[in-house]
Amino acid sequence: MQKHNIRVKWLMLAALTIVVAMQACVAVKPYQRAYLNDDNMQAGKRPIEKFEENVHTYREGGSGGGSGKASGGCGCN
Repeated sequence: MQKHNIRVKWLMLAALTIVVAMQACVAVKPYQRAYLNDDNMQAGKRPIEKFEENVHTYREGGSGGGSGKASGGCGCN
């Protein structure tokens, strides 16, 4: 009985994993494929976002406006 319960749980987990993985599959129309390699579709920050974060870090340096521990401009931790 114990082995049967474990097997059922594994099958349910596998089915759930397959269902979740299938949600990521999307049909793309031929005219939409030209936009998949667009810069806006790439993962990560765009150069303008990196620049804005850098400017914000310098402007807020005295009050620790950055996201890291060493982002304070006054030399304190």
